[in-house]
Amino acid sequence: FSAPEVRDEVLRGVFDGTVRMCLGYTEPEGGSDVATCKTRAVRDGDQWVINGSKMFTTGAHNCQYTFLITNTDPDAPKHKSLTMFLVPLDTPGVEIQGIRTVDGDRTNIVYYSDVRVDDKYRMGEINGGWTVVREPLDAEHGAVAAADDGLDDVAIMSHQAMFMAEAADNVAALAARTGSIEDGSVAYRLGRAHARLEVALSSPSIFGRVAIAQTMRDISPDLMDIAGSVAALPIGTDGGADDRSEYVYRFAPLVGIYGGTLEVFRNMIAQHVLGMGKPNYSPPGKKVS
Repeated sequence: FSAPEVRDEVLRGVFDGTVRMCLGYTEPEGGSDVATCKTRAVRDGDQWVINGSKMFTTGAHNCQYTFLITNTDPDAPKHKSLTMFLVPLDTPGVEIQGIRTVDGDRTNIVYYSDVRVDDKYRMGEINGGWTVVREPLDAEHGAVAAADDGLDDVAIMSHQAMFMAEAADNVAALAARTGSIEDGSVAYRLGRAHARLEVALSSPSIFGRVAIAQTMRDISPDLMDIAGSVAALPIGTDGGADDRSEYVYRFAPLVGIYGGTLEVFRNMIAQHVLGMGKPNYSPPGKKVS
């Protein structure tokens, strides 16, 4: 989708690791619907003037470019009003402010104030940004086909799932050392946690995306409860006997939000996999006597 001169400028640095990129999709008032973009890009000769803000632009403070989705035609239908740009983050008018999340990680809100970007940094056609953004969104959602080598990821977010599995193993080992595993309720909850992990890790594509996030939300309170007071100590703290379940507990709410909420993914499964059509949010019809 990019101009040849931009590929020459950027790709060598991407390949040797000196250039990093981030995604400027979500807006403070936009939620999970990327197409509600309000960040404006107005053409001025061979340049575009961009004004707006993007939320949860993780890594922006360490990146050189951002894929920025903008609105270039407010009067058009929302999926036909978008244009994508690859914006150099050292451009005047770009301001990056850090935000700490509940899991202790850093993300950013990025402000764009009269940011001037050459037209060569436009990705794809004007008002054709939805075509550009759709493929990476599908990859993030897990709604992608098998790779060229015939293989497919076992599950989206598998690295989070493996961290969760390590937390469950640690709590099981702790319960064995303390003898609490002899309690039937403890053994049952640990067994249930590991069974759900097995299912989540073996669920493909978008199903795995939902299964992992829901499993993390469901079993992390059990892991904290079984481990006891030591689980309240943050990861890496001296005296902590677990070192993982506390982080999983804090991280669990986020995995059902970023990249799209669980409700959005379940609607996608119902609509595109089960063929149930779009959800109907209209009020029930009145009875006719």
